[in-house]
Amino acid sequence: MHSITSHFQPDASGATPKQLDYLPNLKLSDGNEMPMLGYGLGTANFAKKGAPTDEINNSTVTAIKAGFYHLDGAESYGNEAELGAAIKKSDVDRTKLFVTTKTSCRRGETIEQAFSRSLQKLGLDYVDLYLIHSPFWAEKPEDLVAKWAEMEAIKESGRAKSIGVSNYLKEHLEVILAAKPKYPPVVNQIEYHPYLQHVTDGETGDLLEYLRTNNIAVEAYAPLTAITKAKGGPVDPIYAALAKKYGVTEGEVALRWCLDQGIVAVTTSSNEQRLHAFLSKVPSFKLTPKEVEDIAKAGRQKHYRGFWTNKFKEDDRR
Repeated sequence: MHSITSHFQPDASGATPKQLDYLPNLKLSDGNEMPMLGYGLGTANFAKKGAPTDEINNSTVTAIKAGFYHLDGAESYGNEAELGAAIKKSDVDRTKLFVTTKTSCRRGETIEQAFSRSLQKLGLDYVDLYLIHSPFWAEKPEDLVAKWAEMEAIKESGRAKSIGVSNYLKEHLEVILAAKPKYPPVVNQIEYHPYLQHVTDGETGDLLEYLRTNNIAVEAYAPLTAITKAKGGPVDPIYAALAKKYGVTEGEVALRWCLDQGIVAVTTSSNEQRLHAFLSKVPSFKLTPKEVEDIAKAGRQKHYRGFWTNKFKEDDRR
C-alpha cells in the first residue's frame, strides 16, 4: 500500500483500480471525482404519491451513516425531498457527499425549471452530478442537442459540478458529441450486469468501448441483477465459487466485478449490516483479470434487461 499503486486513480478509460484497502474515487473527464460505490434511491425507494415517507428517509440516513457518501436520486423516483431530508438528518458535512439527481425532460418544461425544482426539493444549493435520465423523450436528434445545451447552462451556473446522461445508446451520444459541446457528458449511467453487457455483433458496436474512447465514465445501476432478478443462469456457479474463495457474498462479487472493470456501481439496501459489509468487504479483495473475463463470458450466454423493456426488442443487447 505504500508503493506508487496507492496513488493510482481510476478514470473513464476503464482501467481497473489497483488493490487498495479502501474504495477509490473515479476521476471524471472534467476533473471532478465520484466515489466508485453509490447508494441508489431508485425503484426500490419510490415515494408513494410523492409524499415523504419515513421508510425512505430512514433507510437513506442508515446508508449515509454506514459510509455511503455517493447518493443517487432522480425526480422521476419521487423521493428527492426524502433524499434531502436524509442528508440533513445525517448531519454529515455536505462537502463529503456526492449527490446525483436526474431530469426526465418533461414535455413543455425547460431544464432550468426542472433543475430548480429538484434543488428546492433536495434543499441543496448544488448537486455534484446532474443527468438526463433517458434519451427516449426526444422526437428527433436535434432535441437531444438542444437539451444538452440547456444542461451546459446548468453546469456554467455552478449549481451542478458535473453533467452527464443515463440510458443513452451510442447513437444518442454520437448526436451530442457531433455538435462539439463545450462540456461533453462525463458519465453515462446504464443498466449493467453480466446478462446485459451492451455488447453486440452488429453495426452498433460495443457501448462500453465507445464510452471509454470518448472519455465518458460508465456507471452501472442494477449491478446485482444476476443474483436478484435473473438468478438461475450461467453466472451462478462462478459467483458461488468466487464468494467461497474470497470469503465474501455473491453480491460483493457482483459489485467487485463492476469495479474491476473501472465501472462505478450503484446499489441499494435497507439492511444496515449489508451496507456496512459492502463498504468493508468489497475493498478487501480483487478479482483476477481471468475471473472478470470468466464472469463476462458466462454472462454473454444469457440476456436479461430489467428496465426500459418497452424501448427494446427482447433480443436487443445494446
